[in-house]
Amino acid sequence: MVVIDGIVMGPQHCAYDNCSNTLVNHRGGVFCDVHNQEFGARCRVCDCQNQKIDNTQACNEHQEMWHKYNLEHSSDYLNGARRMLHKPAENPPWNKNRERRVQQPHDESDINIPKRSHYFSASCYYCVETICAPCGAVIAWTKFVKSERCFPNEELRPDYICIDKACKLLQTAVANGSWVDWFKSSHFVVDGYHYTNHCSDDYLCRKWCNPAPQDGSAPNLVYIAQDRNGERYHKRAFNTKACEQLNSWLGGFESIMKRMTPSNFNWFIHSMIFYHTQQVIKWQNSQNFSIISEDFEHDDGLL
Repeated sequence: MVVIDGIVMGPQHCAYDNCSNTLVNHRGGVFCDVHNQEFGARCRVCDCQNQKIDNTQACNEHQEMWHKYNLEHSSDYLNGARRMLHKPAENPPWNKNRERRVQQPHDESDINIPKRSHYFSASCYYCVETICAPCGAVIAWTKFVKSERCFPNEELRPDYICIDKACKLLQTAVANGSWVDWFKSSHFVVDGYHYTNHCSDDYLCRKWCNPAPQDGSAPNLVYIAQDRNGERYHKRAFNTKACEQLNSWLGGFESIMKRMTPSNFNWFIHSMIFYHTQQVIKWQNSQNFSIISEDFEHDDGLL
């Protein structure tokens, strides 16, 4: 089994559509070397061919859009945004009632990336995707520009792939007919952290993507354990929240990573993941056990 998940953070890259090249200038630049030369002194609004006005990034026609962008990225405006983040429950009467986001974008069912209207700022990588063993050791990691992906090569697929959108992946595989190939090599299961929030009436998710079925359909995922009183109970055989625990730790470094160049970002996150894996292996060697279970979460049983 492997556990896959992504955390929404990453360095900046070229703002032009479908271009992920490194910025030519990491201090306020928005384009790579190729597109920086292509645009030159043109207005940074999409599909505009006019020349931009000096000391601005827009032509005379789009100055209002440029001023609005500067206002929304000013220190006063950002201080108000920080206040809302520090006090999410505060709802002064002059603010509109809005549904607040309680989860990262990659946890949502459907991700609609709006089309850019201007190139006033650089784009960012969508997420950092990690593949972990249930014990917590990191097997691989990479950056994705737009969305998460999952094991394109059949020979590299494990028996169980634990991912937050396992039921969505299965639905897609059934719809496009690729489930026949996937069924030969792997089974999709939802990690325990997200499974509790999935619809209880979703038959496909509850039947085929359950991380701990108690009907005996997946004996490799559940085993019989005994508590301190000698009573037997079902227990998960694997820690399906390994990536969520790793992401929670990595998220603490986001403030110092978001302005790094891609090369510095890659080096830093690779070093931290290497350090994390070394600590996991060291902890394993100090323990005398044969099954990595949900003890990481201090969970004595199944939900």
